[in-house]
Amino acid sequence: MSSSSVVTLESPYTFSDTVRRLLAAFAAKSIKVFAVIDQQAEASAAGLAMPPTTLVIFGNPQAGTPLMLANPQVGVDLPLKVLVSEAVPGRVVVCFTSTAAIVQRHGLPPEFVTNLAPAERVIEAALGKSVGV
Repeated sequence: MSSSSVVTLESPYTFSDTVRRLLAAFAAKSIKVFAVIDQQAEASAAGLAMPPTTLVIFGNPQAGTPLMLANPQVGVDLPLKVLVSEAVPGRVVVCFTSTAAIVQRHGLPPEFVTNLAPAERVIEAALGKSVGV
C-alpha cells in the first residue's frame, strides 16, 4: 500500500490527551480496544530512544467479521490500528489506514466501506477533524 492510503491528522491536543480522547471515544461507541502498545516504552526497554508513540489496536468483530469471511486476507489489516506519535515536540499526529484502502487492497465489494467508515468518524470526532469518508 502506498503512503497515500494512510490518513494523517494533526491533533490539537497533547500526546497523552490525544491517546485518552481516542480511548474514550472508542469506549463511548462500544468499539473494543484489543491492545494499547506504548512503543516509546518498548524502545526504551530495548535501550533505544524514541519520541512518544502509541499504537492502539481496536475494532468491532460484528463489523469486521463479514469482511474476513469475504476475504480472509483482510485479517492482516484487522483489527484496525491507529498510531499516535509526537516525532516533533508539540506536533501530535494520528495515522490510520483509510477505509477505502482496506476495501480496495482486499478486493472487497464497495458496500463494505460502511462496516469500517464509522471507526474513521470516531477518530475524526475525537480530534475535532473531518477527512470526509
